[in-house]
Amino acid sequence: MNCTTIPGFRDVPKTGVIYVMTEAKKQGYVAGDSIWSNLGQGSPETGDIPGSPPRLQTLSIDPSGHNYSDVEGNLDLRHKIAELYNNLYRKGKSSQYTYENVSISGGGRMALTRVATALGNINFGHFLPDYTAYEELLSVFRAFIPIPILLNRSAGYKISVEDLRQEILGRGLQAVLLSNPCNPTGQVIKGDYLSDWVHLARETCCCMILDEFYSHFIYDNGNKDECQLVSSAQYIDDVNHDPVIILNGLTKNWRYPGWRISWTLAPKSVINVIASAGSFLDGGANNPFQKNTLPLLDPEYVRKEAKAIQDYFGKKRQYMYKRLIDMGIEVTGEDSGTFYFWACLSKLPKELRDGLRFFKEGLKEKVITVPGVFFDVNPDQRRTLRRFQNYCRVSFGPEMASLERGLDALERVIAKFK
Repeated sequence: MNCTTIPGFRDVPKTGVIYVMTEAKKQGYVAGDSIWSNLGQGSPETGDIPGSPPRLQTLSIDPSGHNYSDVEGNLDLRHKIAELYNNLYRKGKSSQYTYENVSISGGGRMALTRVATALGNINFGHFLPDYTAYEELLSVFRAFIPIPILLNRSAGYKISVEDLRQEILGRGLQAVLLSNPCNPTGQVIKGDYLSDWVHLARETCCCMILDEFYSHFIYDNGNKDECQLVSSAQYIDDVNHDPVIILNGLTKNWRYPGWRISWTLAPKSVINVIASAGSFLDGGANNPFQKNTLPLLDPEYVRKEAKAIQDYFGKKRQYMYKRLIDMGIEVTGEDSGTFYFWACLSKLPKELRDGLRFFKEGLKEKVITVPGVFFDVNPDQRRTLRRFQNYCRVSFGPEMASLERGLDALERVIAKFK
């Protein structure tokens, strides 16, 4: 028998960022190479930025840290996260988070995987476009049925609360997943709008699973002297009864992506079941890193880091926005979160209007972008028509020198076809 593949295994698609990085490496890309610019980058720059608190440079490992962590996470860290959310979002509220509402896991994807593993046989809503890694996550687990909800550019990639209510009731949704702020569009659900979403979760008994990993990257703050922080935790009535699950971690908002430390805030009953899922999925997060995370979660540290992010990344955002507009790439100034632009290529020369072709031409000039089709979350490829072909995601996560170099490269790409 002549096998072309190893028996028993299936093809597993790469997420958008992993795909573009794999293709770039074939063309000679090496991380840190000053010739290249990675505008497909899914992580923020991790060094010192103006106004930020000191970055951790060394780790101290208690001998107990060589043991396995509890699957729910380090108890001191769970206490610290509960206290942080109570301080930032729940002052004066009778219902407060405790350590029993917190579970620690090894990064955002693992937090999502634990949640997905614990879901029952339900209709599960998700939005288009949204985070590329959701696609395989929603394909692998067969207990629930993923139901797409299309967001339109004409509506600013937002959905009214009434329309969402109709989606939930009409399609029998028992859970909805979304990133807020949204990766890739940058749209933010906040204020009364976010309060209405939380109220809708209570009203319809539909669980809202909110990926808040970019919730410190907000740029439309009217008060320039203070940072703006967004979380659904502010609008929850009862932390143990409201069907709202919050995912966050060090990856984006604290700019420590390599630590792979994330957390889930949820009613105690949910924390119990996702801990059970973690007991066979991953066995618990990195123990020494959990203990070293504690100083990063003091409220004053968090506010200072968030303010530095909003000031510094806001300047990079303004710079990239102007450069892209001048090239004829359509982006909106209303995108008020994350460190991405959801860029429409429809006004470029016809050879570059497809995001995949645009990406491949960019590789020739040593610049990386992410084609928009990867954000058309399509579990099991059940839909034949791929949307967002004339879009790409462009990141201002890298340092300024890399942004300048990458945008110069995109200008050269476009000039070739004019």
